[in-house]
Amino acid sequence: MDATNDNASKALLPAGMNDTLPPHAAYEASVVEKIMTCFGGHGYERVKPPLLEFEENLLRGPGAAMANQTFRLMDPVSQRMMGLRADITPQVARIATTRLSGAPRPLRLSYAGQILRVKGTQLRADRQFGQVGVELIGADSPVADAEIILMAASALTNLGVSNMSVDLCLPTLVPAVCRDLGLDDAMETHIRAALDGKDAAGITELGTKIGDDNATLFNNLLAATGPVADTITALDALELGRAATEALAPLKAVVSVLQADAPDLVLTADVVENRGWEYHTGVTFTFFTRGVRGELGAGGRYGTSASGGDGDGDSDNEDGIEPATGLTLFMDTLLRAIPAGDTSRRIYLPSGTPRVQGDELRAAGWVTVPALGPASGDTDDDATEAARLGCDHIMVDGKPQPLKLAD
Repeated sequence: MDATNDNASKALLPAGMNDTLPPHAAYEASVVEKIMTCFGGHGYERVKPPLLEFEENLLRGPGAAMANQTFRLMDPVSQRMMGLRADITPQVARIATTRLSGAPRPLRLSYAGQILRVKGTQLRADRQFGQVGVELIGADSPVADAEIILMAASALTNLGVSNMSVDLCLPTLVPAVCRDLGLDDAMETHIRAALDGKDAAGITELGTKIGDDNATLFNNLLAATGPVADTITALDALELGRAATEALAPLKAVVSVLQADAPDLVLTADVVENRGWEYHTGVTFTFFTRGVRGELGAGGRYGTSASGGDGDGDSDNEDGIEPATGLTLFMDTLLRAIPAGDTSRRIYLPSGTPRVQGDELRAAGWVTVPALGPASGDTDDDATEAARLGCDHIMVDGKPQPLKLAD
């Protein structure tokens, strides 16, 4: 094997894995810190869970939704199965309900880290990517949901995201309608599958089993998708049962808070969507921006589980269940949605530049690149070297000067 092929083989990575190179790695890190600073300013304290956990803990409660996306391995020390995290939210929920179980509620936590998944998706081919997020634990109110949404919108706006919208979903509504209509679990599964597929014809066909009027009701729920004001109006026109009306109330309350506090925030709603929200117990939300494929972030209401409950919210009496809401921002998508990082203010320091001058420049925000060889005394040589090393300024007579190469 020749040297070229050998180098190519060494650079080969598994599907969905990528090296992040300069200057992109530094820029991503700076974006993460800006987001975390915003979260910290709203009272969210940072936690740092491990990459690996025991499988049964990692996949408990909300973590069960990621079971098929979790890499597993045997721990040679404990001889127990471990899982490599595919999502950080379940880990933060575990921390909240174990190590921080005695902390005052509501508990506000934030996190940032890398996750790894077994497979990519059509919208996200990468299997490893960064997550930055928050969890608000111990508060069961529309104000808590709205706080997460408004804080995330503020963080994204500060990063330069434009044309942003938030899509609200309510995965608890369809099960509530099914309960009102006395439909069994098997029929609910059929209905939810058709609604997830936006299959109005399929719902109509189910009318032979559930009644044409009931099929029409589900199709009306499906048709209510769109701008949130139109959705609320359409839902108010429907004759919903008691369980459905109660399930719908949190969505209306969250929308009311958002419209009062952020009237310019674009809100849409899809009250029948369930894919990806199987373990959520109330209002969910997804952030999008025009012209960028994929989700900027997603989150919603769920239940934490520390002592045996599954966290699916089906019972109000499960031990260890605590109300929570949270949001995860996906760095791979987010970086495509914000302006490119500023690579200016990178200055070359020729040999002989006093160290104190470099210290002063760095304190002022410059990135300094010092020469490692002896001074040539040739300004053109220094300028050529500065350009080769990616600098746009050079130190001349003790002052930063824009880099200009001779013709």
